[in-house]
Amino acid sequence: MDTAQLGPLTVSRLCLGTMLMGSSTPADESHRMLDRFVDAGGNFVDTADVYDDGGSEETLAPWLAGRRHDVVLATKVRFPVSDPGGQGLEPDRIRAACDASLRRLGVEEIDLYQVHAPDPDVPLEATLEALDGLVRAGKVKALGASNFPAWLLAWAVALQDRHGWSPFVSLQPQYSLVERSIETEILPFCRAAGLGVIPWGPLGAGFLTGRYSRDEPPPEGSRMADAADELEEAPGRRAIERNFKVVDEARAIAGEKGASVSQVALAWLIGTEGVSAPIVGPRTFDQLEDLLGATDVTLSDEERARLEAHAPPPAAYPQRFLREQNGIGDVASLGR
Repeated sequence: MDTAQLGPLTVSRLCLGTMLMGSSTPADESHRMLDRFVDAGGNFVDTADVYDDGGSEETLAPWLAGRRHDVVLATKVRFPVSDPGGQGLEPDRIRAACDASLRRLGVEEIDLYQVHAPDPDVPLEATLEALDGLVRAGKVKALGASNFPAWLLAWAVALQDRHGWSPFVSLQPQYSLVERSIETEILPFCRAAGLGVIPWGPLGAGFLTGRYSRDEPPPEGSRMADAADELEEAPGRRAIERNFKVVDEARAIAGEKGASVSQVALAWLIGTEGVSAPIVGPRTFDQLEDLLGATDVTLSDEERARLEAHAPPPAAYPQRFLREQNGIGDVASLGR
């Protein structure tokens, strides 16, 4: 499997997300999937303290005891957990949450420690200084962010540079063929600033597997069937005609290439400039086996254009204004 660079970390072009491990996926099956991922050339594993209230990290611990040096290990902090309790990015809580993750994972250092989302109740400077302290203490190797808007990410990067604090090396945003909003500002900024992009939801919470139909309700027990209206995979947000057209196109290309719809959707992301490693979160071993095949699929420019035609990112000011009225397309290419 090919690799990409995230600051000091060399990671595989697919990342294995472990949100379901220990809950929907039993521990023995989880460990078998981790072995298969590493044997296939993968080395990048992502979790978070909030997944199953620490259960995902605890499920990883016995496996990491024997294969810690085989993987780049990422976890996150921000949302409510019982240990250390509470939520947010206040400095003392960040330090306590990091110690709790280290303890649950059974490791001495986290390779990539990510802020799971912003915290408007804590000054950004306080959060960034606390994160820098974790790097200086040897508890964390590198830092990342997740779910940050472009302006806040740019502000954070500027503060880290100004104060000499350990920088963010990556962003973990939602990104897929059916959710391309980051192409407007976030992705261009990450490209310009040299931050790796680790997309979550690369299959649109299962929509881009091709399992859903225009003519039938979501299958019982599926993520879409159980999704509340405010969630990303809610039927009103996912099961719309333009998204079904993307799946139709992906299915046609998959048929031409002898691939699956999921593999085509992931191959599109892997081939997108600035994307380091989409995070796949299979529930079963068989699902993982299919997703691993995405690294063997290469899309032509014509195939990429076919996939992109149906669900483009929203037209937004000032990008639309600059492009249509001033002929300025790629603002990120401007000299700095």
